Amino acid sequence: MDHVRLGSSGLKVSRICLGMMSYGDPAKWGEWVLDEEGAEPIVRKAAEAGVTFFDTANIYSLGASEEVTGRLLSKVFADREDYVLATKLFFPLGAGMNAGGLNRKHVHAAIDASLKRLGTDYVDLYQIHRWDESTPIEETMEALHEVVKAGKVRYLGASTMFAWQFAKAQHVAERNGWTRFVSMQNHYNLLYREEEREMNPLCRDQGVGLIPWSPLARGLLARAAAPGTTTRTGSDFRIEQLYGGPADKEILDRVARTAEERKVPAAQVALAWLLHRPGVVGPIVGATKVRHLEDAVAAVSLSLSPEEIAFLEEPYQPQAVQH
Repeated sequence: MDHVRLGSSGLKVSRICLGMMSYGDPAKWGEWVLDEEGAEPIVRKAAEAGVTFFDTANIYSLGASEEVTGRLLSKVFADREDYVLATKLFFPLGAGMNAGGLNRKHVHAAIDASLKRLGTDYVDLYQIHRWDESTPIEETMEALHEVVKAGKVRYLGASTMFAWQFAKAQHVAERNGWTRFVSMQNHYNLLYREEEREMNPLCRDQGVGLIPWSPLARGLLARAAAPGTTTRTGSDFRIEQLYGGPADKEILDRVARTAEERKVPAAQVALAWLLHRPGVVGPIVGATKVRHLEDAVAAVSLSLSPEEIAFLEEPYQPQAVQH
């Protein structure tokens, strides 16, 4: 497993990040979610393969994902310094007026609650899950800087917003001497490439590492050669929201053809394409079976030719921005 710096920061992470949304409490999040016992073999396999980067969020399984993540990582790794732990805040877990968002009150309450659920003294990468229209960005960036200076967070990251919003946040932090974001967790894969217009170039220019979510388009790219319904697709309303563009079928066909020619699973081709993209540090991969993790790890070593990359990219058509 290759390890690289997260953007221009000094933090080193594996080129595959294991997304922990798949682990938690199926009763709270979805029947496709694995409980702690079901997740442990996959997390152990990831650690054995050299994966050191793990991403969750306080909203996943309504807090249970953080609890499971904390327990599993403490079992699998001998030392807290051996892995990089990321979590996120924004969405409310309670009904209180300040139970969500990015105001100062919630930022401080959310990090304390996450640390308790994770069973750790600090989070390596603390990310804002969405942009908060109701809170001045100056208040948010100062509050995030405060949790960094309190020793509860080592680095800050952002996710899913417009490029102008991200640029504004970075400017506010720099102008005031506060901590800037080192990473952007954005929606990016072969079926959705709108981030190539502004966000990705902005991040590359500013030394911000890209750690895309949904790198396999919620499994559609992994099943390119044999599309069908799975436990997750049958209950995931977001699939229809995010995908189904006019070029999707042709892109999936080309992923399947490339995979057949290479004699590898389609997931490896789709992930290898993403790993070839400028600025991408490590896609956040969900895995509910060991083979999912094995495909992700193998993709790091799969080198695509310029001709193969052009073949995969050529059918794409511009589409509406999806956050």
